[in-house]
Parts: sequence; C-alpha cells; structure tokens
Amino acid sequence: MHTILILGGGKSATFLIDYLADSCSKKDRKLILADLDLSLASSKLRNRPNTEAKELNIEDEKLRKELIQNSDVVISMLPAFMHPIVAKDCVELNKHFFSASYESEEMRNMKTEIESKGLFFLNECGLDPGIDHMSAMQIIDQAKKKGEEITSFKSYCGGLLAPDSEDNPWKYKFTWNPRNVVLAGQGTSRYIEKGDLKFVPYHQLFKRLETVKFDGVGEFDGYPNRDSLSYRSVYGLEKIPTMLRGTLRRAGFCKAWDVFVQLGMCDDSFQMELPEGTTLRQFMNSFLPFDAEQSVEEKLGNVIADLDFPVFEKLQWLGFFGKKQLPRTSGSPAQLLQAILEKDWALSPEDKDMIVMQHLFEIKTDNGIQKLSSSLVCYGEDATYTAMAKTVGLPLAIAVDLFLDKKINMTGLHVPVLPEIYNPILGQLAVEGIRFEEKYQ
Repeated sequence: MHTILILGGGKSATFLIDYLADSCSKKDRKLILADLDLSLASSKLRNRPNTEAKELNIEDEKLRKELIQNSDVVISMLPAFMHPIVAKDCVELNKHFFSASYESEEMRNMKTEIESKGLFFLNECGLDPGIDHMSAMQIIDQAKKKGEEITSFKSYCGGLLAPDSEDNPWKYKFTWNPRNVVLAGQGTSRYIEKGDLKFVPYHQLFKRLETVKFDGVGEFDGYPNRDSLSYRSVYGLEKIPTMLRGTLRRAGFCKAWDVFVQLGMCDDSFQMELPEGTTLRQFMNSFLPFDAEQSVEEKLGNVIADLDFPVFEKLQWLGFFGKKQLPRTSGSPAQLLQAILEKDWALSPEDKDMIVMQHLFEIKTDNGIQKLSSSLVCYGEDATYTAMAKTVGLPLAIAVDLFLDKKINMTGLHVPVLPEIYNPILGQLAVEGIRFEEKYQ
C-alpha cells in the first residue's frame, strides 16, 4: 500500500484532496491530510475509505518527520517558504516530494542529493506555474519536431470572476492569497520584445498594458510579470527575440489599481499608526499633499492626471470618498489596503471564479510566419470548488497518481517541461475538462 501525505488543507487543496482521496478506494493507497486545523482536515476528507486527518504544526519537527517517515509521497500545500523545510526532511528520509510552487534556490541546492538517492521531486505543477509550462512546452516541442522556429512567445494568466459574478465595478474579488495580490508586481519586470530588452519599474507597470481577447469572455488588460527572461532557458528558447509572461485583469482594473501604486498605498516597507476611527477618505488623504481649501477628490485629480469617471467610480465603490472606517489602523500601507479589500473583495458562497490563460506564438514555418493562440477558460462551481483550486490542485494530484502508477517513471529534481511529464498530465486534465483551444490566424 502506498501512503500519500498532504501537508496543508487550505482553499487551493480542495480538488487535490478529493482526487487523491477518491483514488484510495480504487487503488491500494492511503491518504493522510495534515493541517494545523484538525477539524478542517477532517471535513475535507469526509470519512472516505483509507483516509486519515492529522493535526500538525509544521514547526513540530518530531511529528512532522514521523508523518513523512511513514509516507511514500509527500505533497506540500503549505506557504512557499515552508517547502524547503519539508523537502529537506524528504531528502533525509528518502521520500518523493511534490509541490505547485516555484522551484526555489534552496530546492536547487538539494539537486545532487535528490539524484543520488533516486528520488523524484516535482515543483511548479499547479496552474501558474504548472499548466502554463506544460501547455506551452507541448506546442514548442511540436514546432521543434517539425523544424519550425518560435520567434515570439507571450503567455498571460489571470484568476478572476466568472462573468455572471462580476457584481462590482472592479469586476474582481480575491480567489487566491490577498497579500500576494496587493504586493503583485513590486520590483522591476523584465522581458524582451523583438530583440530589445525591456525593464518596467513598479511605478510604470500598470500603465504598460496589452489587450488580450478571449472568444466569448471579452477583453482583459495584460501586464508583464517580474521576470520573463529566465524562462527562455526553461523553455529551450534561449535566442528567442520576444518573450513575455504576464498577468490578466479585466479591462480598466489596472488603471484604477495604479492610483494605489502612485500614491504609495501598496508600500509594505514602513508602519503606519493612525487614530482609531480613521476613515478610508482620511487614509487616502494621508498620501495626498496638504491643501487647506481643496477636497480629497480635487487633490487626487491633481496628483493623478488621467483620473477619469470609471476609475473614480471604482474608488468610490470601495468607500474612499465617504465616512467608512478603516478595518485596521496599524500596519504598513499595504496591510491597511489589504484589510479594506478583504471585506469588499471577498467571494460570496454562490460566487463563481474563472481562470483565463492564453499563449500567443509566432512560428516561422516553411509557409511563412504563423500566429497561433492557445486559450484556456475554466469556471469554478462556487466559492469552495473554485477554478483556482481546480487548476492548481488537479495537475498536482494527477502527477502523483501517475507517478504511483509508474506512468511517470523518473528520478531527480524537475519542473513539468519534459514530454514524459507533461503529456500524460495534460491528457488527464483534458478528461477533467481542462483543455486549451488552439486557433491559427
């Protein structure tokens, strides 16, 4: 009997847990779900055969190692900074390791030992990173087999609301970690366009947009992610003249979000101590110049030169021009802004989210340059069974299932860019309804 250990039973683990728990009744397996909240873990397992919930504080080294020792495969759904702790235990105890998070430098430092022990470690096998790698590499490898050359590759992904749940002017609610949303894009984004290296500082990021269209869903703003350049080597496209990976938001979102960026309300580098009872209006005013006569609205218009009614409407809907009180008055500007948004951008139980992903290729063929778009649209069922949880959890669950069935028969440290990994996973994702539509222009 194979024993699977899942560490962390949060929102993004729902489909992962269900898929592997269901497999336990069909195959000779046991699933242990360990979480800080035992009742949460138990509720996620729903008393299914060969499943067990455990309470675990990840800092409890003795219990953590005991659980890992008694498992064959370990899946970490913990916050990313905790993955190396678990990975080191897995190397020490000769256990295979899976995660949906980016492969860290700490993980790469374990590469030699992972290989020498014949272990299989797979990271970046979720949505973004994950499905983006696999779907892109399938097209890239197919083009290379035909002797064709990829001359341009742009890839965009967004976790958003399904159209029938877009009930606010922002057309947005939190479908993943709110803090990551508030801090998104900080630093400098890097990409290459027709051979020209491009560097986009944070204060310019939400102005540097491309329009990305999906059939039946509409238009989105796409802005560049932090580092697209490193993916040239990951995808085997070292000499490609155009490479950009970006994030999608509904058209108009980025222009309004840029107000917070320009004012400094996304800053996480200093602490604010505001009086109890401070309003959102006063919070915004604290980032505007002093003027004894002008209103907050007038000062904002002076500071944000392109402030228009759609942007004003979005800020007004959040309560920045009224007497609504701050949910918290102590913390960094980013933390105070997050507290505001967590109330107004919370998913209602009946809300449905949506994942949109699109790859845009230009391929040099014998018949000239061909433009290919490959698009994924995936809808959630409700606020629990979200598209985000589905697209993060299912690729990981399928990878573990295939590995235990010896349909992925490899060792070493990997991300899913090899056909031996991505082909069977993409095939099973298609069975689960997660498939791309390709269109040549």
